Amino acid sequence: MNIDFASSQDALAYGAALLRSDRIRFVQAEESHLQQLAEWWQSPEWATLQQDVVRPQPVPQTVEQFRGWSKNDGPGSAGFAIMAGDELVGHITLWGITPRERIGTFAIIIGPDHVGQGYGPEATNLMIDYGFLELGLNKIELQVWAFNDRAIRSYERCGFVREGVRRAATFHDGRFHDQVLMGMLAQEFFAQRG
Repeated sequence: MNIDFASSQDALAYGAALLRSDRIRFVQAEESHLQQLAEWWQSPEWATLQQDVVRPQPVPQTVEQFRGWSKNDGPGSAGFAIMAGDELVGHITLWGITPRERIGTFAIIIGPDHVGQGYGPEATNLMIDYGFLELGLNKIELQVWAFNDRAIRSYERCGFVREGVRRAATFHDGRFHDQVLMGMLAQEFFAQRG
């Protein structure tokens, strides 16, 4: 993006492109989205990749969790439903933003039927743009289980770098697993994007 606003038309063009890419757009999560997101979150095979303990939670509690991640009612977070046409394909958020540090923590979930279609990297790049260009972040960081190799490769392609490892940070299948800490600085973002 990086448009120098010389006119209101420039500002309109920026706004029009801010929450959309070629195939997806970010929208406020609606009630119908929240139920689907809760079902994906509850799926045991996907919970292993997203959560530290696989255990079903009451659906209303999970719906409320996604509702909270999607409030967009303050400067400390931004969360959106990810749409491809009229179809919900996932949810994305930046949270924990504080004015002094200007660091946002990134999280994404893509619905099981939509994995492997490029929606994750496309949404990640769009949210990175939003975080640095609109929210004025200095850093975006994330945590991912070390066994989630597909996600790690995707994050690296989007420009995140490995910053460290939390050893033995989660327990699944009778043993402990590491968590990889990744991040991207604003200066890295602007250097990559030109």
